Amino acid sequence: MKILAIDDQQLILMSLQKRLVEIGYDVKTADSGKVGVELFKSFSPDLVIVDINMPGMSGLDVVKHIRIIEDSNIPIMVMSGNTDEKIIIDGFDLGIDDYMKKPVSLNEVTARVKRIIGNPEKESVAIASTEAQMLQQYCVGVVIPCYNEEDRLSGTEFKEFVHNNLGYHLCFVNDGSTDNTLKVLEELRVGNENKISIYNCEKNGGKAEAVRQGVLHLSKDSQLDYIGYLDADLSTDFRDFDDLVKTIEKSNFKIVSGSRMARMGADITKESARAIISKTINLIIRSILKMPFNDTQCGAKIMDKEIASLVFNKSFITRWLFDVEIFMRMRKHYGKDKVVHLICEQPLKRWIHADGSKLSMSDSVKIVGQLAKIAIHYN
Repeated sequence: MKILAIDDQQLILMSLQKRLVEIGYDVKTADSGKVGVELFKSFSPDLVIVDINMPGMSGLDVVKHIRIIEDSNIPIMVMSGNTDEKIIIDGFDLGIDDYMKKPVSLNEVTARVKRIIGNPEKESVAIASTEAQMLQQYCVGVVIPCYNEEDRLSGTEFKEFVHNNLGYHLCFVNDGSTDNTLKVLEELRVGNENKISIYNCEKNGGKAEAVRQGVLHLSKDSQLDYIGYLDADLSTDFRDFDDLVKTIEKSNFKIVSGSRMARMGADITKESARAIISKTINLIIRSILKMPFNDTQCGAKIMDKEIASLVFNKSFITRWLFDVEIFMRMRKHYGKDKVVHLICEQPLKRWIHADGSKLSMSDSVKIVGQLAKIAIHYN
């Protein structure tokens, strides 16, 4: 049995194709509606799975073409993040057979496919994994800066995350490491080439430049809706990061930033001396920003792709305080009154200080001087 899958997001498309081929279906894919209708004629599929929100020829346009121009009654399934009731009803009025709302698990998708067209003639061995691999509503790129991280990189956690969350792409930036970090990253990427990429910097430029290069690299990927960054030691874990993504998906915020605020029900740990210094620095940062943010320096942030290009287009003037510079650039572009409504500071459920931090106590003292530099430059 033949299936044609049409979606402009390759992360979603390749994951769907892989699962359906493993089961035993013959699958062809198209990354646009125009290519999809051309393939429909030559491939003669038994089922079409199509996304709604595609640039140019939309999913509903594809359905109209198949039903009206081609005069075909072939089964059509829509798999989309569009939950607009009118769009869904329009789809059924045009003759679709099913409408799946993202996020949706691959297990559910395959069950619905089998219900509509049956099992493949030569069904492969059943998928052993019972894990719910999710097809997200949006595609997200995550920059993970790495400098001499060979002993702290948790390959298992990164692999498990991209395996179960199919709308994510992780971009590791090797910031001129002098140890075996690059080798560890290359090993981590094996088998995950479509979900993990490596941006290698020959010389160490500091975290600010590493994140900036990674963001600019991911900005070229048209399928990504949001871009964020996360520390390599996973002091903020993926569960909290995914919560940040869910917040920006359901809001009008341009940036959602994690906040390591100690509160009931949260597991937030810091070294006592570091905690005191952090509070002092945060007070200084608030006085410079003149905005009510409590924790600009948390290493977990997600932002609209448009904003990523806006604030990362020029090099930062500091190596460590680029988070403050991001907020200053936002304030300069939108104005202080508007920007406070575009940035959301979301408390984390968990944050653990990891041993081997690259920021020493002496560096913390230097930060005060860098903050003065920021204040002068941006004001």
